[in-house]
Amino acid sequence: MTLGEEEITTLWRIRNTVYQMLRDRGYLIDESELHISKDQFISMNGPNMRREDLTIQKSKKNDLPDKIYVFFPEEAKIGVKTMKTYINRMKTENVFRAILVLQQNITPFARILIADISSEFQFEVFQEAELLVNINEHVLGSTHEVLNDEEKNTLLEKRERNTAASDPVD
Repeated sequence: MTLGEEEITTLWRIRNTVYQMLRDRGYLIDESELHISKDQFISMNGPNMRREDLTIQKSKKNDLPDKIYVFFPEEAKIGVKTMKTYINRMKTENVFRAILVLQQNITPFARILIADISSEFQFEVFQEAELLVNINEHVLGSTHEVLNDEEKNTLLEKRERNTAASDPVD
């Protein structure tokens, strides 16, 4: 099945967001992968691209054996059969993390399967619509920073002082 122009544009935008997200999470992403044009995307995947062909596997920068998969299922709503296919692929390749980029949703039985295997495999599930824009690069998106122990303690102490100051006296 050939994808329409709008669907290709959507997948290109999602793909760019996913690569930025992987980079931000510390995975090895080449700069050229981050900034491909829509024409390059179509050239790489062909005019008859399928979602399955967009599957990504990346390693952590500082821990190459630590890998992640990003799956783009063909089915609008994925079920247990598709999940088992992904899990078997991950087992075979010793990959224990995955991101699912879904057109619609996941069946209740597939959700139960994910919960049952969560001690061995970590799955994150995103709807395509959630990945159209990288919220970290949005003008209105707030910046988040990891605090070191000293900064964290200072912030907690400040919070305690403010809370104590606003408590009514009995």
